[in-house]
Amino acid sequence: MRRRDFIMLLGGAAAWPLAARAQQGERMRRIGVLLSYAADDPVGQRRVLGFAQALAQSGWTDGRNVRIEIRWGAADPERIRRYAAELVALAPDVILTTGSGTTGPLLQATRVVPIVFVQVAEPVGAGFVETLARPGGNATGFMLYEYGIGGKWLELLKEIAPRIERVAFLGNPAIAAGPGQFGAIQASAPSLGVQVRPINVRDAGEIERAITSFARPGNGGLIVAGGAPVAFQRDVVIKLAARHRLPALYSDHAFITDGGLIAYGPDRIDQYRRAADYVDRILKGEKPADLPVQVPTKYELVINLKTAKALGLDVPDSLLARADEVIE
Repeated sequence: MRRRDFIMLLGGAAAWPLAARAQQGERMRRIGVLLSYAADDPVGQRRVLGFAQALAQSGWTDGRNVRIEIRWGAADPERIRRYAAELVALAPDVILTTGSGTTGPLLQATRVVPIVFVQVAEPVGAGFVETLARPGGNATGFMLYEYGIGGKWLELLKEIAPRIERVAFLGNPAIAAGPGQFGAIQASAPSLGVQVRPINVRDAGEIERAITSFARPGNGGLIVAGGAPVAFQRDVVIKLAARHRLPALYSDHAFITDGGLIAYGPDRIDQYRRAADYVDRILKGEKPADLPVQVPTKYELVINLKTAKALGLDVPDSLLARADEVIE
């Protein structure tokens, strides 16, 4: 999707004519959006579009009674810090953030402006909220998943690739949830007959070196938890897994659409839609401190049969029957 087309879909399609807007006399509200995606990433575009569409269903249309200020961080920490300060300076009514990599810098920039986050794996451990039930500060939102999902990831990877004996957990050391997720994977490993190890990466160079080194002994597989920079380097991770013939399980459906093998995780667009409800409630006067952090309610299992065939894997019928989507 071209950037111009995306902007038109976001605001233009539902906007009223200028004269009609002027007649309404409504106070224009302002929503900031700080994303870790690049501006030309179709995954990020689809997710923020889902947010805008859900807002419109609550009566908030970009260009009519609300102005949505979007900043694309492109997984660049310095750019994200700069955009966080820039958005705060605009004095928005509320800011939507995605992931720990944008939520943390924004909370460093303000403890006053309301924040609604999505795709944060451990908001309490990261210090974003006091408790899930009562966030207590200026931030609330939607957890990406709970620690126990790590064991489920390993079970699914072993089911689709039963010959693997070694599994690497690819993650970002800056994300607070990483150790808990890996702990759940470790707990499941003995019963499944696999050895597991964490691989912490911060950029594309580290990702390539780490995966190449891990793949050499053979009989390996990957669990890719997501989050910046891994999510930003989707193509790199998928190509390396294919090159080294590593079965890989991803936490994000987007990897499978782009050629990954199997994914299990929450419906991320659903989180953006649900976040729009919290933004609506804040615009109508509620406080983030009083809105509990929500856990995922909708999970997806997605399998790419073309990738499975390329890896020489026969996907069990029992696994296919449980899949929400199968890409052929």
